[in-house]
Amino acid sequence: MFEKLQSLVNRHEEVQTLLADPDVMKDQVRYRSLTQEYSHLDEIVNEYSQYESYTLQIEETDQILESETDSDLRELAKAERLDLEAKKKESQRRLRLLLVPRDPMDSNNVIVEIRAGTGGDEATLFAADLYRMYSRYAERHGWKIEVMSSSDSDVGGFKEIIFSVAGKMAFGTLKFESGGHRVQRIPTTESGGRIHTSACTVAVLPEVEDTQINISPEDLRIDVFRSSGPGGQSVNTTDSAVRITHIPTGTVVICQDEKSQLKNKAKALRVLKARLFEVEEARKNRERADARKSQIGSGDRSERIRTYNFPQNRLTDHRINLTLYKLDSIMEGEIDEIIDAIQLEVQQELLAAVE
Repeated sequence: MFEKLQSLVNRHEEVQTLLADPDVMKDQVRYRSLTQEYSHLDEIVNEYSQYESYTLQIEETDQILESETDSDLRELAKAERLDLEAKKKESQRRLRLLLVPRDPMDSNNVIVEIRAGTGGDEATLFAADLYRMYSRYAERHGWKIEVMSSSDSDVGGFKEIIFSVAGKMAFGTLKFESGGHRVQRIPTTESGGRIHTSACTVAVLPEVEDTQINISPEDLRIDVFRSSGPGGQSVNTTDSAVRITHIPTGTVVICQDEKSQLKNKAKALRVLKARLFEVEEARKNRERADARKSQIGSGDRSERIRTYNFPQNRLTDHRINLTLYKLDSIMEGEIDEIIDAIQLEVQQELLAAVE
């Protein structure tokens, strides 16, 4: 491990030099990649420096224990040594986690797709609740949300809503939200007070750069048409809506929320790139499925990952058997505890796989 750490320290210095090179700064794609690499290396180097500091302090404490005859000072030194050993052990644990290979997409922004499933109108209302939950979470972290496309239901919910989230480590943070989300509650339209079960699917896709996926213009069919549904004075009076079809795969993306055809086209292309990238990544994951033990974060939309039980104020994440009785605050965007628990479980699985 320590040979690898030293090589990373050397790489840290190398990247630092490259970032100061004017030629590198002109190449924005390379400069962005190096900046992300430097940020990760900086975290490792700082932790390694802390680890070495603890090692040095332990050696100094051992020297005191060897030379000191005063019993009170020796007891103090012994207590300090125990404390330093615990800190050194924890620092070593953090280092091992930092050395686990990261998903190169973790630092990307994301596109989130929420679709109402079984449950009719109640499912569309739950889709709106999930969108609000993620929006509040993004606000708490200083992230930016942009709605790409939406389809409203008659009762004020969403049949589908697609939005982007821009922020530090957005994909690395939200990627385990993909899957089936089930809700159990009494609908406002239920006069008998019976609990209904509805569901939504969530897909979290990394937003990709042009350099990460290549789409030939010849493979695209772009149609424009008049927007439908509510939209005010100009949304549904001009041909501003855009439908892009990726001919080889049959993937279709429609964006009509903007009044500008160009803006709708730009948004549709962003969504299309993310979907095509997801398809390619899913193919790669299937190829290495035999070697992949973790089921967390598989991204399978058919997998039921979580249940939201409103009458009992209870949330259960079925992948890690986590149950919390504070659904009211969770729906206000306080989902850090859930995300942290899942990430810890994944880290432990990855660590066990490389040991």
